[in-house]
Formats: sequence, C-alpha cells, structure tokens
Amino acid sequence: MSAVIQSKLASASSAPCALAQGAPTRAIAFDADREIPLETFFAHVRALAARLPEATHAVNLCEDRYRFLVAFCAVALRGQTTLLPPSRTRAAIDEVRALHPGSYCLGDGEPCGCDQAHLAPLPHYIALPDPLPREAGPLPLVDDAMLVAIGFTSGSTGVPKPNPKTWRNFRTSTAQNLAALAGLWPEEQTLHVVATVPPQHMYGMEMSVMLPLHGNVAVHGGRPFFPQDVAQALGEARGPRLLVTTPVHLHALVESQIDWPPMAGIVTATAPLPQALAAAAEARFGCEVREVFGSTETCVIARRRTAHEQAWTPLPGVRLTPQPDGTQVQAAHLPQPVVLADLMEVQDDGRFLLRGRQADLLEIAGKRASLGDLTRRLLAIPGVRDGVVFQLDEPDDARHPGGVRRIAALVVAPDLHERDILEALRRSVDPVFLPRRLVRVDALPRNETGKLPRAELLRVLQSNMN
Repeated sequence: MSAVIQSKLASASSAPCALAQGAPTRAIAFDADREIPLETFFAHVRALAARLPEATHAVNLCEDRYRFLVAFCAVALRGQTTLLPPSRTRAAIDEVRALHPGSYCLGDGEPCGCDQAHLAPLPHYIALPDPLPREAGPLPLVDDAMLVAIGFTSGSTGVPKPNPKTWRNFRTSTAQNLAALAGLWPEEQTLHVVATVPPQHMYGMEMSVMLPLHGNVAVHGGRPFFPQDVAQALGEARGPRLLVTTPVHLHALVESQIDWPPMAGIVTATAPLPQALAAAAEARFGCEVREVFGSTETCVIARRRTAHEQAWTPLPGVRLTPQPDGTQVQAAHLPQPVVLADLMEVQDDGRFLLRGRQADLLEIAGKRASLGDLTRRLLAIPGVRDGVVFQLDEPDDARHPGGVRRIAALVVAPDLHERDILEALRRSVDPVFLPRRLVRVDALPRNETGKLPRAELLRVLQSNMN
C-alpha cells in the first residue's frame, strides 16, 4: 500500500473533515470567464446549506457541474445524503425517491426531470438560486463516517441496486485515483479537468467531483457534448488539461475534423476501450490515454494504458481474489469485501486480465463463447458503426423452459442489410452462436455514460420486431 493511501487511512475516523482541501485561493472550478477559488466555493456551500429543508435525502439533478458540486456539499453539510439515480429520467427519479420517502430534489433546470416537459413537475423540487448566494462563516466540516451518497448501478445487467458511500469511502478512493493519474502532469500545477460524463454517475463523481475536492484540481463547470464544445471547454483551461470521457464519446472526438488544444492526458471508463481506438486517440491528441476499471459498488480499482497493454494494474491497496462466480475485491476504501461478476485472471505480478462475466458466458451444444467476444466480432465488421449481442430471457423452444435461450443483436449499420451482417459473422462465429434475431436500428439505447441498460435493449428489440 502506498504512503499516500496509508496517510489517508491514518487520518480517517469519525472526526469532522474539511469539505475540500487546499489554500483558500486554490481554484476548484473554472469556465471561460473565471476561476472560482475555494473560499468562494465555501461561501456558496454555506449559503445554500442554510436554505435547504429538513430532510434525510436529496436527489441532485444539477446539469452545471459546479452547481452540482455546491449542492452535493451543501446537502452533506446539512447532514443529509445525496441520492444518485442510475439516470435522470423521470421514472428513475421517481423510483429512487419512492425508496426514500420525504426526499427532495435539487436542480438548476426545469423541475420535471431530464427535459420531459410533458410530465407533471417534480414535487418537492428546489431550484438553485442564480446567482448563488454567499455566506461567511467557519470552515465547512463533515463527519468522516457520514453516509454522504447512495449510488445506483446502471441496470445494464438487471435491476439497479443501491450502493452507500461514506465521506471516508470517497476520501480514500480519491487518494487512490490521484495515484492512478500520477505522472500525467506536474504535481505542483493545478490540473484542469473537463468531463463529458454526468456528475451523477459514480465515475463522474470520482473524476469530476471528488478530485477537485481532495486534490489540486479544478473542474470545468459545464458538461460539453459535441466535439467543438469539448475543444472549447479544454481551451478555457488555464493549466494542464485532463479530459474525462467514455469510449463512445472518445470515438466521436477522434473522428472530428477540428483543432484540439494540448492535453496532459485522457481518462476513459464505463465500457471496454478497444485497443485500436486507444492508439488512434493517443496519436490524434498527442497524450496518454488511461483507461480505468471500476463499478458503482467498488469505485475505480485499476488502470491500464490500453494502447500498449492488455493487463490491468490494481490501484494501491486493492486486492483481488478470483472466485467461480466472479472476483472478490478488497480495498482501503471499502468497508467490506465486494464480489463483482467480472471474471479475472490474476497474474504473478498482481496485474489481471478480464475474462468477461459469468452471466456473459454461453454454452450451446457443448460449445462455449461469450457475449463480449461476439459483440467484438460484430463491431469488427466493416460498415458496422455500433452494435451489441445479448441473450434473451426466453428459451428457443417455449415448451421447454430450461432450454437454450435465444441470442439477439441490435446493429447500427446504415449501408448494410441484415443478411450481409449475418454472413460476415458466419465467417468468424460458430453457427450455434449466430443471433436468431438481428435488427438494424438508427442508434443503440445508450444512457448518458454509453452503457446499455438491459431493459432498454429488450424494449428496442421488441418494438422493432412488431
């Protein structure tokens, strides 16, 4: 375990901790017009906290990343817990709030949830004032053992599940993340982060909310989407630039025909990063691309430079124990071991290779394959822009409930016919693993971080089969 992690653990207790570290003049956020120092941030947090209602939980729906940061810390300062739904759809918000009666919502947009204007306004909604008020006072403190957030899994493998996070969990995992990013920029300089992922997602929380709270890091207040917007936000940085993004977004940025400012590095997560894309991004942007591996349950636990290596390096303090149904993860920031569904092959040097998930493994007619490998082969077909292979719930023969379940695929390939795609797959895939249902669509139902919730895949498949 590294010295930095040991020092974090030594200071972790039930004692009050500062909401953010650093000198009062240290920048915590920036945009085109200004850098916001820590002392101004604290003044915003104190003022907002004083205006929050009595409650136990709050849903933070802020689109502006700085306002999300202020709201998150104000809620914690009031001794309340922030709820992080798997998405900002009205259904996801209502489902999370139903689990926590009496909770309220904070936001900086329309109070109906994710621009769904046809829905009734969210009840118990508080819009952040504009401009944010300020209030002088002592250093804002939060108890290290306090439950400050509950994150929910994406639902890509089933029903979203809650995962509680204490301030200590976040403090320690942030120290690990800073260690994972070490070497990308001079430590004496303030790193300027631009993120395309929402702060409500655990990856976004770690890399664009907790980093500026506990590291010498400033974050851009926006969430740019189009390549030109991302380039503009990076251009507004006044120090070394780090882009936090996803493989889906990175692919669009690589293909864009615009000029880019120099970057210290790129971090990506939420889905496997193809090695060819990682290499193309490093050549296009002239910096290192570091892929991080984690989950809502564990936060980030490993990293790799995907353009040059396949094996993952666990972060300091992380221990992995393979099991028949997955892998047990022990880490300094986890109160108890967590078992992930990912199958990992741990090498002699401690690094590991991902071998898919138990749920992704297929066995048909005595032959074996994985959904991940089938998807990779689908994406390798010229003309296929996006796609996914997945297994349905019902068996091939409805008369035999224990029979083989069908394999399906959704494909974005405007210039190809379904039979062309199947014929191309037939060259590298055993016939027993060819999708029985292959449907071309305009776009896959990816969420804000590029993930594919299973319920959405089934819905799109069904709607296109009718």
